[in-house]
Amino acid sequence: MSGAPLAERLRPENLDFFVGQGHLRAKLENLLRAKRLPSLLFYGPPGSGKSSLALLLARGAQRPYKRVSAPEAGIQQLRRMLSGTDLLILDEVHRFSKAQQDFFLPLLESGELTLFATTTENPSFCVTAQLLSRLHVLRLRPLAVPELLRLAERGAQEAGAEFAGQSLEMLVNVCGGDARMLLNLVEYAADLPADKRTEEGIKKSLPEIVARHDRLGDKHYDLASALIKSIRGSDPDAAVYYLACLLEGGEDPRFVCRRLILSAAEDVGLADPRALPLAVSCLHAVEAIGMPEGYLPMAETAIYLALSPKSNSAYAAYLGAQRAVRAGGAHPVPLHLRNPCAGLQKAWGYGKDYLYPHSYPESWVEQEYLPDELPERQFYFPKGAGDEGEHYAWRKRILERLKKKSEGKG
Repeated sequence: MSGAPLAERLRPENLDFFVGQGHLRAKLENLLRAKRLPSLLFYGPPGSGKSSLALLLARGAQRPYKRVSAPEAGIQQLRRMLSGTDLLILDEVHRFSKAQQDFFLPLLESGELTLFATTTENPSFCVTAQLLSRLHVLRLRPLAVPELLRLAERGAQEAGAEFAGQSLEMLVNVCGGDARMLLNLVEYAADLPADKRTEEGIKKSLPEIVARHDRLGDKHYDLASALIKSIRGSDPDAAVYYLACLLEGGEDPRFVCRRLILSAAEDVGLADPRALPLAVSCLHAVEAIGMPEGYLPMAETAIYLALSPKSNSAYAAYLGAQRAVRAGGAHPVPLHLRNPCAGLQKAWGYGKDYLYPHSYPESWVEQEYLPDELPERQFYFPKGAGDEGEHYAWRKRILERLKKKSEGKG
């Protein structure tokens, strides 16, 4: 182990040496005492201790086990690996397809195999319901600053290096809550001359490493905010600049894509309805091609959004409706809008006097859709920018015609 990375050398051999996850401590102690371990899914952010806990429990059970990373293994390889073992540690289970995940179902059902799987992705979306139902989920939290600092001090001691001033605290702040990344940074910095192991010395000696992992500090949020506000302000140059700052700083491209999707819905909105599907397609494109080339669809999307006309009318309409629901609750749906699924409901008046819009000119007919008890009657206030003005013109034309007809009768 002397030649192993620092993070591997400091992997805990027992629960007393494990740092963090205090909310799981009692459950982990019970599992270590159990005669038969259940299959488990460790879900949490990178560097929170998922694999370490899986290895700790496997060793505590004193059973032969094997460990494999999902991207490296296919079904045939798994079949060969499982010969002679009944406990498998599978890292990154979210990288397995549905068919590959289904491979485990009969083995878990029969008790032939105990599976310890790890994932950084939400298991509700990345693990099949059938497999998830056979696993006990342990959700790990990001490590807190004091816990990370304890690890950094332990790493410095293991590396035989002394760090001056606030240098370890600085490394804690730039590791993004990832214990493995923190120990890698400590290891990099430990190789510097003693006079360089200061906060400023590390920044100057390892500027790219430090910059690429400053994701959870103020800079992370400042850059994300600047990107969105530049798009909202229709400045494509600023938008692409802050996009580059985020990506060159090591930001998760999926986080950036999610920001672009939100901006398309909130800031561009109905002024250009093509913006939202473009932003969603950007996420799919980045996932398909990966980095570093993924910057191309993100740059295209950021510039498109910045150049698009803007409307936050959908955002404002929902907030208005949300306030009404929170203030007065959800009022009963008018009877004529309810679907009479049974004879008794029809007798109660469900669907009575409902006017089918497609039976009228321009597929529109005047009738009330909101509950009578609702004091507010308008939540959506259109803006004239881009496509929204054209789309709303149709309804506006009908309302004006209705108003003239009403005035004529008067």
